[in-house]
Amino acid sequence: MRSEDGRPATYGLRADALGPLETLAQSVSATSPCTGSALTIPLVFALAGNGTWLVYLLATGAVLLVAWCVSRFARASASPGSLYSYAADSLPPVCGAMAGWGLLMAYVAAGASVAGGAMYYCVVLVQNWLHVSPAVIPVLAVICAGAGYIAYRDIKLSAGIMLWIEFASLLLMAAVLALLLVRSPAYIDLDQFRLRGLHAGSVGPALVLAIFTFVGFESATTLGVEARQPLRTIPRAVLQCAMLSGAFFMLCSYTEVLGFRGVPSSLSETSSPVHLLAQRAGVPALGVGMEVGAMISMFSCALACATAAARVLLRMAREGLVPGFLQRTSTARGTPAIATALACTFMFGATALMALRGVTGYEMYDLGGSMAVCGFLTAYALVAVAAPFATRTSGRLPVRTAIVSAVTLLVIVAVAVLDIQSSGDAVHARIPYFYVAYLGLGIAVYFTARLRQRMPLERAAEPEG
Repeated sequence: MRSEDGRPATYGLRADALGPLETLAQSVSATSPCTGSALTIPLVFALAGNGTWLVYLLATGAVLLVAWCVSRFARASASPGSLYSYAADSLPPVCGAMAGWGLLMAYVAAGASVAGGAMYYCVVLVQNWLHVSPAVIPVLAVICAGAGYIAYRDIKLSAGIMLWIEFASLLLMAAVLALLLVRSPAYIDLDQFRLRGLHAGSVGPALVLAIFTFVGFESATTLGVEARQPLRTIPRAVLQCAMLSGAFFMLCSYTEVLGFRGVPSSLSETSSPVHLLAQRAGVPALGVGMEVGAMISMFSCALACATAAARVLLRMAREGLVPGFLQRTSTARGTPAIATALACTFMFGATALMALRGVTGYEMYDLGGSMAVCGFLTAYALVAVAAPFATRTSGRLPVRTAIVSAVTLLVIVAVAVLDIQSSGDAVHARIPYFYVAYLGLGIAVYFTARLRQRMPLERAAEPEG
Protein backbone atom coordinates (compact mmCIF):
# COMPACT_ATOMS: atom_id res chain seq x y z
CA MET A 1 0.00 0.00 0.00
CA ARG A 2 1.34 3.44 -0.92
CA SER A 3 0.60 6.99 0.09
CA GLU A 4 -0.46 9.72 -2.29
CA ASP A 5 3.13 10.80 -2.99
CA GLY A 6 4.05 7.29 -4.15
CA ARG A 7 6.09 6.32 -1.12
CA PRO A 8 5.17 3.18 0.87
CA ALA A 9 2.56 4.00 3.50
CA THR A 10 3.93 3.75 7.04
CA TYR A 11 0.60 4.19 8.87
CA GLY A 12 2.47 6.25 11.44
CA LEU A 13 4.56 3.24 12.47
CA ARG A 14 8.36 3.10 12.72
CA ALA A 15 9.48 1.77 9.37
CA ASP A 16 12.44 -0.62 8.91
CA ALA A 17 13.02 -0.96 12.67
CA LEU A 18 13.27 -4.76 12.94
CA GLY A 19 15.83 -7.20 11.60
CA PRO A 20 15.19 -10.83 10.56
CA LEU A 21 15.64 -12.31 14.06
CA GLU A 22 13.37 -9.70 15.67
CA THR A 23 10.74 -10.35 12.99
CA LEU A 24 10.99 -14.10 13.61
CA ALA A 25 10.68 -13.43 17.36
CA GLN A 26 7.17 -12.01 16.81
CA SER A 27 5.93 -15.27 15.28
CA VAL A 28 7.81 -17.51 17.71
CA SER A 29 6.51 -15.56 20.72
CA ALA A 30 2.93 -15.68 19.45
CA THR A 31 3.30 -19.45 19.00
CA SER A 32 5.03 -19.74 22.41
CA PRO A 33 6.63 -23.20 22.04
CA CYS A 34 7.35 -23.46 25.76
CA THR A 35 3.70 -22.86 26.56
CA GLY A 36 2.66 -25.59 24.17
CA SER A 37 5.15 -28.05 25.60
CA ALA A 38 4.08 -27.29 29.18
CA LEU A 39 0.30 -27.08 28.86
CA THR A 40 -0.94 -28.31 25.47
CA ILE A 41 1.11 -31.46 24.92
CA PRO A 42 -0.34 -33.05 28.11
CA LEU A 43 -3.85 -32.32 26.77
CA VAL A 44 -2.99 -33.94 23.43
CA PHE A 45 -1.48 -36.92 25.28
CA ALA A 46 -4.74 -37.43 27.18
CA LEU A 47 -6.38 -38.15 23.82
CA ALA A 48 -3.62 -39.63 21.67
CA GLY A 49 -1.35 -41.32 24.23
CA ASN A 50 1.57 -42.99 22.45
CA GLY A 51 0.49 -41.39 19.18
CA THR A 52 1.10 -37.84 20.42
CA TRP A 53 4.20 -37.40 18.28
CA LEU A 54 2.28 -38.59 15.19
CA VAL A 55 -0.52 -36.11 15.87
CA TYR A 56 2.06 -33.32 15.97
CA LEU A 57 3.56 -34.58 12.71
CA LEU A 58 0.13 -34.32 11.07
CA ALA A 59 -0.43 -30.89 12.63
CA THR A 60 2.93 -29.69 11.31
CA GLY A 61 1.96 -30.76 7.80
CA ALA A 62 -1.35 -28.89 8.03
CA VAL A 63 0.31 -25.75 9.36
CA LEU A 64 2.98 -25.83 6.65
CA LEU A 65 0.22 -25.82 4.02
CA VAL A 66 -1.22 -22.65 5.57
CA ALA A 67 2.26 -21.16 5.91
CA TRP A 68 2.92 -21.75 2.22
CA CYS A 69 -0.28 -19.89 1.26
CA VAL A 70 0.55 -17.02 3.63
CA SER A 71 4.09 -16.77 2.26
CA ARG A 72 2.71 -16.28 -1.29
CA PHE A 73 1.11 -13.04 -0.13
CA ALA A 74 3.97 -11.98 2.13
CA ARG A 75 6.35 -12.03 -0.83
CA ALA A 76 4.22 -9.52 -2.72
CA SER A 77 2.58 -7.30 -0.08
CA ALA A 78 3.53 -5.77 3.26
CA SER A 79 1.22 -3.89 5.61
CA PRO A 80 0.18 -3.99 9.28
CA GLY A 81 -3.13 -5.58 8.30
CA SER A 82 -1.66 -9.08 8.15
CA LEU A 83 -3.99 -11.77 6.77
CA TYR A 84 -6.82 -9.24 6.76
CA SER A 85 -5.04 -7.20 4.09
CA TYR A 86 -4.25 -10.31 2.06
CA ALA A 87 -7.88 -11.42 1.93
CA ALA A 88 -9.25 -7.91 1.38
CA ASP A 89 -6.94 -7.29 -1.59
CA SER A 90 -7.93 -10.45 -3.49
CA LEU A 91 -11.46 -11.41 -2.47
CA PRO A 92 -14.82 -9.58 -2.31
CA PRO A 93 -14.81 -6.81 0.32
CA VAL A 94 -17.02 -8.72 2.75
CA CYS A 95 -14.45 -11.55 2.86
CA GLY A 96 -11.79 -9.05 3.89
CA ALA A 97 -14.05 -7.86 6.70
CA MET A 98 -14.58 -11.45 7.86
CA ALA A 99 -10.83 -12.03 7.91
CA GLY A 100 -10.28 -8.81 9.88
CA TRP A 101 -12.85 -9.54 12.56
CA GLY A 102 -11.77 -13.18 12.77
CA LEU A 103 -8.11 -12.24 13.16
CA LEU A 104 -8.90 -9.62 15.79
CA MET A 105 -10.81 -12.17 17.86
CA ALA A 106 -8.00 -14.68 17.34
CA TYR A 107 -5.23 -12.43 18.72
CA VAL A 108 -7.30 -11.07 21.61
CA ALA A 109 -8.54 -14.54 22.63
CA ALA A 110 -5.05 -16.01 22.31
CA GLY A 111 -3.69 -13.16 24.44
CA ALA A 112 -6.33 -13.80 27.08
CA SER A 113 -5.54 -17.51 26.93
CA VAL A 114 -1.82 -17.10 27.64
CA ALA A 115 -2.50 -14.37 30.23
CA GLY A 116 -4.54 -16.99 32.07
CA GLY A 117 -1.71 -19.48 31.62
CA ALA A 118 0.86 -17.02 32.97
CA MET A 119 -1.40 -16.38 35.95
CA TYR A 120 -1.70 -20.14 36.49
CA TYR A 121 2.07 -20.58 36.77
CA CYS A 122 2.39 -17.46 38.88
CA VAL A 123 -0.10 -18.92 41.38
CA VAL A 124 1.72 -22.29 41.34
CA LEU A 125 5.09 -20.65 42.04
CA VAL A 126 3.80 -18.36 44.79
CA GLN A 127 1.97 -21.22 46.50
CA ASN A 128 5.05 -23.45 46.35
CA TRP A 129 7.46 -20.82 47.62
CA LEU A 130 5.41 -18.55 49.89
CA HIS A 131 2.54 -20.93 50.72
CA VAL A 132 -0.07 -18.27 50.01
CA SER A 133 -2.54 -17.83 47.17
CA PRO A 134 -2.17 -14.46 45.37
CA ALA A 135 -5.23 -12.47 44.34
CA VAL A 136 -5.97 -13.54 40.79
CA ILE A 137 -7.37 -10.35 39.24
CA PRO A 138 -4.43 -8.10 40.28
CA VAL A 139 -2.04 -10.68 38.80
CA LEU A 140 -3.99 -10.63 35.53
CA ALA A 141 -3.98 -6.83 35.57
CA VAL A 142 -0.19 -6.73 35.96
CA ILE A 143 0.30 -9.23 33.11
CA CYS A 144 -1.98 -7.42 30.66
CA ALA A 145 -0.81 -3.93 31.64
CA GLY A 146 2.85 -4.98 31.44
CA ALA A 147 2.37 -6.46 27.98
CA GLY A 148 0.50 -3.35 26.84
CA TYR A 149 3.16 -0.96 28.16
CA ILE A 150 6.04 -2.76 26.47
CA ALA A 151 4.09 -3.04 23.20
CA TYR A 152 3.41 0.72 23.36
CA ARG A 153 6.89 1.71 24.53
CA ASP A 154 8.87 0.69 21.45
CA ILE A 155 8.48 -2.04 18.80
CA LYS A 156 12.23 -2.73 18.78
CA LEU A 157 12.30 -3.05 22.57
CA SER A 158 9.22 -5.27 22.42
CA ALA A 159 10.74 -7.54 19.77
CA GLY A 160 14.04 -7.70 21.63
CA ILE A 161 12.37 -8.74 24.87
CA MET A 162 10.34 -11.40 23.08
CA LEU A 163 13.48 -12.70 21.34
CA TRP A 164 15.52 -13.14 24.52
CA ILE A 165 12.64 -14.54 26.58
CA GLU A 166 11.88 -17.22 24.02
CA PHE A 167 15.56 -18.01 23.43
CA ALA A 168 16.21 -18.52 27.15
CA SER A 169 13.03 -20.55 27.67
CA LEU A 170 13.69 -22.79 24.68
CA LEU A 171 17.32 -23.30 25.71
CA LEU A 172 16.25 -24.38 29.20
CA MET A 173 13.58 -26.73 27.84
CA ALA A 174 16.00 -28.22 25.29
CA ALA A 175 18.59 -28.86 28.04
CA VAL A 176 16.11 -30.80 30.18
CA LEU A 177 14.85 -32.81 27.20
CA ALA A 178 18.42 -33.69 26.21
CA LEU A 179 19.19 -34.86 29.78
CA LEU A 180 16.00 -36.94 29.78
CA LEU A 181 17.12 -38.74 26.64
CA VAL A 182 20.62 -39.29 28.02
CA ARG A 183 19.33 -40.72 31.30
CA SER A 184 16.64 -42.85 29.66
CA PRO A 185 17.39 -46.60 29.63
CA ALA A 186 16.55 -46.66 25.91
CA TYR A 187 16.33 -43.89 23.36
CA ILE A 188 13.84 -45.84 21.27
CA ASP A 189 10.36 -46.07 22.77
CA LEU A 190 8.78 -48.94 20.86
CA ASP A 191 5.33 -48.26 22.33
CA GLN A 192 5.34 -44.83 20.73
CA PHE A 193 6.62 -46.01 17.34
CA ARG A 194 4.10 -48.83 17.33
CA LEU A 195 1.35 -46.36 18.39
CA ARG A 196 0.26 -48.77 21.09
CA GLY A 197 -3.17 -47.93 22.47
CA LEU A 198 -3.93 -45.21 19.90
CA HIS A 199 -7.55 -45.19 18.72
CA ALA A 200 -8.42 -43.70 15.34
CA GLY A 201 -11.39 -41.84 16.81
CA SER A 202 -9.17 -39.84 19.15
CA VAL A 203 -6.83 -38.55 16.43
CA GLY A 204 -9.24 -35.85 15.26
CA PRO A 205 -9.82 -34.13 18.62
CA ALA A 206 -6.11 -34.47 19.43
CA LEU A 207 -5.22 -32.88 16.08
CA VAL A 208 -7.40 -29.86 16.88
CA LEU A 209 -5.53 -29.31 20.14
CA ALA A 210 -2.17 -29.79 18.43
CA ILE A 211 -2.98 -27.19 15.77
CA PHE A 212 -3.88 -24.72 18.52
CA THR A 213 -0.26 -25.06 19.67
CA PHE A 214 0.85 -23.48 16.37
CA VAL A 215 -1.62 -20.61 16.04
CA GLY A 216 0.07 -17.23 15.81
CA PHE A 217 2.94 -18.49 13.67
CA GLU A 218 1.83 -16.03 10.96
CA SER A 219 1.86 -12.96 13.23
CA ALA A 220 5.13 -11.67 11.74
CA THR A 221 2.93 -10.53 8.85
CA THR A 222 1.58 -7.74 11.09
CA LEU A 223 5.07 -6.16 10.98
CA GLY A 224 4.89 -5.37 7.26
CA VAL A 225 5.88 -1.73 7.86
CA GLU A 226 8.29 -2.20 10.75
CA ALA A 227 10.38 -5.09 9.38
CA ARG A 228 13.40 -4.39 7.21
CA GLN A 229 13.07 -5.88 3.71
CA PRO A 230 9.60 -7.19 4.64
CA LEU A 231 8.98 -9.00 1.34
CA ARG A 232 11.96 -11.21 2.16
CA THR A 233 12.11 -11.44 5.95
CA ILE A 234 8.39 -11.93 6.68
CA PRO A 235 7.70 -14.96 4.44
CA ARG A 236 10.91 -16.53 5.74
CA ALA A 237 9.86 -15.89 9.33
CA VAL A 238 6.44 -17.48 8.75
CA LEU A 239 7.86 -20.63 7.16
CA GLN A 240 10.76 -20.88 9.62
CA CYS A 241 8.46 -20.55 12.62
CA ALA A 242 6.12 -23.27 11.30
CA MET A 243 8.97 -25.70 10.59
CA LEU A 244 10.99 -25.05 13.75
CA SER A 245 7.91 -25.17 15.98
CA GLY A 246 6.78 -28.43 14.41
CA ALA A 247 10.16 -30.07 14.96
CA PHE A 248 10.29 -28.79 18.55
CA PHE A 249 6.78 -30.00 19.39
CA MET A 250 7.45 -33.47 17.97
CA LEU A 251 10.66 -33.73 19.99
CA CYS A 252 8.91 -32.50 23.13
CA SER A 253 5.95 -34.84 22.76
CA TYR A 254 8.15 -37.89 22.19
CA THR A 255 10.51 -37.03 25.06
CA GLU A 256 7.78 -36.06 27.54
CA VAL A 257 5.90 -39.32 26.98
CA LEU A 258 9.19 -41.21 27.32
CA GLY A 259 10.06 -39.26 30.47
CA PHE A 260 6.83 -40.24 32.21
CA ARG A 261 7.37 -43.97 31.77
CA GLY A 262 7.15 -45.62 35.18
CA VAL A 263 5.83 -42.51 36.91
CA PRO A 264 2.68 -43.08 39.05
CA SER A 265 1.00 -39.91 37.77
CA SER A 266 0.15 -39.57 34.09
CA LEU A 267 1.46 -36.77 31.89
CA SER A 268 -2.12 -35.56 31.45
CA GLU A 269 -2.81 -35.49 35.21
CA THR A 270 0.18 -33.68 36.74
CA SER A 271 -0.27 -29.99 37.55
CA SER A 272 3.31 -29.12 36.55
CA PRO A 273 4.75 -31.57 34.01
CA VAL A 274 7.90 -29.50 33.42
CA HIS A 275 8.85 -29.75 37.10
CA LEU A 276 8.47 -33.52 37.14
CA LEU A 277 10.43 -33.82 33.89
CA ALA A 278 13.31 -31.89 35.45
CA GLN A 279 13.30 -34.28 38.39
CA ARG A 280 13.35 -37.26 36.04
CA ALA A 281 16.28 -35.67 34.18
CA GLY A 282 18.23 -35.48 37.44
CA VAL A 283 18.19 -31.68 37.65
CA PRO A 284 15.29 -30.81 39.98
CA ALA A 285 16.65 -27.28 40.42
CA LEU A 286 15.82 -26.64 36.77
CA GLY A 287 12.18 -27.52 37.47
CA VAL A 288 11.53 -24.17 39.11
CA GLY A 289 13.49 -22.48 36.34
CA MET A 290 11.30 -24.16 33.74
CA GLU A 291 8.13 -23.09 35.53
CA VAL A 292 9.41 -19.52 35.67
CA GLY A 293 10.41 -19.84 32.02
CA ALA A 294 6.94 -21.08 31.07
CA MET A 295 5.32 -18.18 32.93
CA ILE A 296 7.58 -15.58 31.27
CA SER A 297 7.13 -17.25 27.89
CA MET A 298 3.36 -16.88 28.24
CA PHE A 299 3.84 -13.22 29.12
CA SER A 300 5.93 -12.89 25.95
CA CYS A 301 3.10 -14.51 23.99
CA ALA A 302 0.61 -12.03 25.50
CA LEU A 303 2.95 -9.25 24.39
CA ALA A 304 3.10 -10.68 20.86
CA CYS A 305 -0.71 -10.97 20.71
CA ALA A 306 -1.13 -7.37 21.91
CA THR A 307 1.34 -6.18 19.28
CA ALA A 308 -0.42 -8.07 16.49
CA ALA A 309 -3.97 -7.18 17.58
CA ALA A 310 -3.11 -3.48 17.77
CA ARG A 311 -1.84 -3.45 14.20
CA VAL A 312 -4.89 -5.29 12.92
CA LEU A 313 -7.06 -2.70 14.69
CA LEU A 314 -5.01 0.10 13.11
CA ARG A 315 -5.60 -1.25 9.61
CA MET A 316 -9.28 -1.92 10.30
CA ALA A 317 -9.63 1.68 11.50
CA ARG A 318 -8.15 2.86 8.20
CA GLU A 319 -10.88 0.92 6.41
CA GLY A 320 -13.71 2.22 8.62
CA LEU A 321 -14.50 -1.10 10.32
CA VAL A 322 -13.69 0.30 13.78
CA PRO A 323 -13.62 3.90 15.08
CA GLY A 324 -11.07 6.08 13.31
CA PHE A 325 -9.24 7.17 16.47
CA LEU A 326 -7.78 3.66 16.74
CA GLN A 327 -5.44 4.43 13.84
CA ARG A 328 -3.63 7.13 15.81
CA THR A 329 -0.01 6.41 16.54
CA SER A 330 2.48 7.93 18.95
CA THR A 331 4.66 10.41 17.06
CA ALA A 332 7.59 9.83 19.40
CA ARG A 333 7.35 6.04 19.59
CA GLY A 334 5.76 5.04 16.30
CA THR A 335 3.31 2.63 17.95
CA PRO A 336 -0.53 2.48 17.88
CA ALA A 337 -1.03 3.55 21.49
CA ILE A 338 -4.84 3.58 21.68
CA ALA A 339 -5.22 0.34 19.73
CA THR A 340 -2.65 -1.36 21.96
CA ALA A 341 -4.43 -0.18 25.11
CA LEU A 342 -7.78 -1.38 23.78
CA ALA A 343 -6.42 -4.82 22.84
CA CYS A 344 -4.94 -5.30 26.32
CA THR A 345 -8.15 -4.04 27.92
CA PHE A 346 -10.11 -6.70 26.04
CA MET A 347 -7.59 -9.34 27.14
CA PHE A 348 -7.84 -8.29 30.78
CA GLY A 349 -11.62 -7.92 30.67
CA ALA A 350 -12.10 -11.45 29.32
CA THR A 351 -9.79 -13.04 31.88
CA ALA A 352 -11.12 -10.97 34.79
CA LEU A 353 -14.70 -11.93 33.92
CA MET A 354 -13.74 -15.61 33.85
CA ALA A 355 -11.86 -15.25 37.15
CA LEU A 356 -14.95 -13.73 38.80
CA ARG A 357 -16.89 -16.79 37.66
CA GLY A 358 -14.39 -19.11 39.31
CA VAL A 359 -12.54 -20.19 36.15
CA THR A 360 -8.95 -21.25 36.88
CA GLY A 361 -5.92 -20.06 34.92
CA TYR A 362 -5.55 -23.48 33.30
CA GLU A 363 -9.21 -23.37 32.20
CA MET A 364 -8.71 -19.81 30.87
CA TYR A 365 -5.88 -21.12 28.72
CA ASP A 366 -8.15 -23.86 27.37
CA LEU A 367 -11.25 -21.72 26.76
CA GLY A 368 -9.38 -18.75 25.31
CA GLY A 369 -7.46 -21.07 23.02
CA SER A 370 -10.67 -22.70 21.78
CA MET A 371 -12.08 -19.31 20.85
CA ALA A 372 -8.81 -18.21 19.22
CA VAL A 373 -8.80 -21.30 17.00
CA CYS A 374 -12.14 -20.21 15.48
CA GLY A 375 -10.72 -16.83 14.50
CA PHE A 376 -7.47 -18.20 13.14
CA LEU A 377 -9.22 -20.87 11.08
CA THR A 378 -11.45 -18.19 9.51
CA ALA A 379 -8.45 -16.08 8.48
CA TYR A 380 -6.42 -19.11 7.32
CA ALA A 381 -9.31 -20.39 5.18
CA LEU A 382 -9.86 -17.03 3.49
CA VAL A 383 -6.15 -16.63 2.75
CA ALA A 384 -6.08 -20.13 1.26
CA VAL A 385 -9.03 -19.23 -0.99
CA ALA A 386 -7.40 -15.92 -1.98
CA ALA A 387 -3.92 -17.29 -2.76
CA PRO A 388 -4.59 -18.41 -6.37
CA PHE A 389 -6.33 -15.15 -7.25
CA ALA A 390 -3.49 -13.07 -5.82
CA THR A 391 -0.82 -14.93 -7.81
CA ARG A 392 -2.62 -15.30 -11.15
CA THR A 393 -0.92 -14.01 -14.29
CA SER A 394 -2.68 -12.89 -17.49
CA GLY A 395 -5.98 -13.87 -15.92
CA ARG A 396 -4.92 -17.49 -15.40
CA LEU A 397 -4.82 -19.20 -12.04
CA PRO A 398 -1.49 -20.92 -11.29
CA VAL A 399 -2.15 -24.67 -11.17
CA ARG A 400 0.25 -25.51 -8.33
CA THR A 401 -1.04 -22.69 -6.13
CA ALA A 402 -4.64 -23.65 -6.86
CA ILE A 403 -3.99 -27.29 -5.89
CA VAL A 404 -2.18 -26.39 -2.65
CA SER A 405 -4.91 -23.85 -1.87
CA ALA A 406 -7.67 -26.44 -2.37
CA VAL A 407 -5.89 -29.02 -0.19
CA THR A 408 -5.26 -26.39 2.50
CA LEU A 409 -8.91 -25.36 2.50
CA LEU A 410 -10.05 -28.99 2.83
CA VAL A 411 -7.70 -29.50 5.78
CA ILE A 412 -8.97 -26.34 7.50
CA VAL A 413 -12.61 -27.35 7.00
CA ALA A 414 -11.85 -30.83 8.35
CA VAL A 415 -10.16 -29.34 11.41
CA ALA A 416 -13.13 -27.00 11.97
CA VAL A 417 -15.59 -29.91 11.78
CA LEU A 418 -13.46 -31.96 14.18
CA ASP A 419 -13.26 -28.98 16.52
CA ILE A 420 -17.05 -28.74 16.69
CA GLN A 421 -17.51 -32.50 17.06
CA SER A 422 -14.85 -32.80 19.77
CA SER A 423 -16.55 -30.33 22.12
CA GLY A 424 -16.86 -32.52 25.19
CA ASP A 425 -18.87 -30.18 27.44
CA ALA A 426 -21.57 -27.54 27.21
CA VAL A 427 -19.17 -24.59 27.54
CA HIS A 428 -16.91 -25.70 24.68
CA ALA A 429 -19.95 -26.63 22.58
CA ARG A 430 -21.24 -23.05 22.80
CA ILE A 431 -17.98 -21.42 21.65
CA PRO A 432 -18.53 -21.93 17.88
CA TYR A 433 -22.03 -20.44 18.13
CA PHE A 434 -20.74 -17.46 20.10
CA TYR A 435 -18.04 -16.95 17.48
CA VAL A 436 -20.54 -17.14 14.59
CA ALA A 437 -22.71 -14.50 16.33
CA TYR A 438 -19.63 -12.30 16.81
CA LEU A 439 -18.65 -12.70 13.15
CA GLY A 440 -22.20 -11.91 12.06
CA LEU A 441 -22.08 -8.70 14.07
CA GLY A 442 -18.77 -7.82 12.42
CA ILE A 443 -20.26 -8.34 8.96
CA ALA A 444 -23.22 -6.14 9.91
CA VAL A 445 -20.77 -3.41 10.95
CA TYR A 446 -19.03 -3.77 7.57
CA PHE A 447 -22.24 -3.31 5.58
CA THR A 448 -23.24 -0.35 7.75
CA ALA A 449 -19.88 1.31 7.12
CA ARG A 450 -20.09 0.57 3.40
CA LEU A 451 -23.52 2.15 3.12
CA ARG A 452 -22.23 5.18 5.00
CA GLN A 453 -19.24 5.60 2.74
CA ARG A 454 -21.14 4.51 -0.40
CA MET A 455 -18.09 2.67 -1.72
CA PRO A 456 -16.19 -0.57 -1.01
CA LEU A 457 -13.99 -0.03 2.02
CA GLU A 458 -10.75 -1.36 0.59
CA ARG A 459 -11.18 0.89 -2.47
CA ALA A 460 -11.20 4.03 -0.28
CA ALA A 461 -8.36 6.46 -0.77
CA GLU A 462 -5.43 5.58 1.48
CA PRO A 463 -4.38 8.48 3.77
CA GLU A 464 -0.73 9.41 3.99
CA GLY A 465 1.40 7.28 6.33
